[in-house]
Amino acid sequence: MAATFPLSAAAAAAAAVYSPVPRFEFCRAFRGHCASARRDVHCALRLPAAAAAQEATGPARGAMAAVAARGQAEAAPYGGAGEGSLRMVFLSTAVAVCGSFEFGTCVGYSAPAQAGIVSDFGLSNSEYGIFGSVLTIGAIIGALTSGRVADILGRKMTMQLAAIIGIFGWFTIYFAKGPTMLYFGRILLGYCTGVLSYVVPVFISEIAPKDLRGGLASSNQLFICSGCSATYIIGALLSWRSLVLVGLLPCAILLVGLLFIPESPRWLANTGRMKEFHASLQKLRGENADISEEATGIREYIESLRRLPKARIQDLFQRKNMYAVIVGVGLMVFQQLGGINAFGFYTSYIFSSAGFSGKLGTTLVGIIQIPITLFGALLMDRNGRRALLLVSASGTFLGCFLTGLSFYFKVSVLSWALFDRSCLPSTTQVMHSLYLVVGETMAGQHYFRHH
Repeated sequence: MAATFPLSAAAAAAAAVYSPVPRFEFCRAFRGHCASARRDVHCALRLPAAAAAQEATGPARGAMAAVAARGQAEAAPYGGAGEGSLRMVFLSTAVAVCGSFEFGTCVGYSAPAQAGIVSDFGLSNSEYGIFGSVLTIGAIIGALTSGRVADILGRKMTMQLAAIIGIFGWFTIYFAKGPTMLYFGRILLGYCTGVLSYVVPVFISEIAPKDLRGGLASSNQLFICSGCSATYIIGALLSWRSLVLVGLLPCAILLVGLLFIPESPRWLANTGRMKEFHASLQKLRGENADISEEATGIREYIESLRRLPKARIQDLFQRKNMYAVIVGVGLMVFQQLGGINAFGFYTSYIFSSAGFSGKLGTTLVGIIQIPITLFGALLMDRNGRRALLLVSASGTFLGCFLTGLSFYFKVSVLSWALFDRSCLPSTTQVMHSLYLVVGETMAGQHYFRHH
């Protein structure tokens, strides 16, 4: 559920502005990284061999061998290819995606908690609908302010701020004595998710080496789905107050983990803190890594951005930009209109209305979402984004149509002898969720791959 809020997909676009991503699949990227490390070792071994060749076969041939070996050594991706250099990158990404997991828990919380909250506070369906939907109000505010806050405070401090606000939001819900406190806590959680939806993918894209950036960026989408699925599954076993602990845990891990990872080197360079910039980049790439080339590239890129004219909203409506704007905004808008918000917030109620167990329904959706996300990600490079988006859109349409039709027959006086009228709405809702998850994976990763 990567793009549950309208501006969360824009976070991916903002994060990917820094540089293009060569490959998506994490395993393939890791294999490429290891291969480059092996090439470095082999090239280092070739240098003495080239020198020996110079003594044995003459200066000219030895010089050519030395130049060739040096060229192959320099052709390896810069930024540190040693195993030690990857450890801090992986640790920093693991800490950051706790924010993505928190995003998922906030989105998925209202579905399994509905029965308990409605029973304890005597809320009507419309009153509980406010509880579910005010999350998006806070998310809009968070997304609108996240860019400026992250540029002023830095990526780490912005994530810390979001985590603190999220903790206050969860405690407000836990100690709520009435609907007002529930709504206020939900708005705080919305602001938290709105900020995290921007700053997490930006931070990951700024710390990752080029050959790992696509795979690490995809972890953001995976952990959003994981957080939502975990909330669905655990929520079937716990009360709504106890379920608050599932949301508090990633916030606490994020707060503590941020103390042990470096700040984004790109943000440090952009703010002119060059000494800290080099220290952060060196820590991410490893103590023995040569970061001079990458550091120079980052500084040159930032200088080139500063020389560009300041972007304006009006630039989006220029003829040369219209096609890209229509495609990008269209993906986000129609993704939201596909019904993912309503389904995510009220999954339990939808299944119950269909005559199916709400707890079992949310558990099934939670179990299915993670493997489908991985499956869509693996197919992305092989089959292309456009093909999978078409499949996702077609399946989503079919799921929505059959769900609406089955509910119509369920409440009408007509009988539908061919189908079980209580089972079909549940089946089509699961189908709807499957195709929506695939579509969100494609649309969210579209930016990391093509910007």
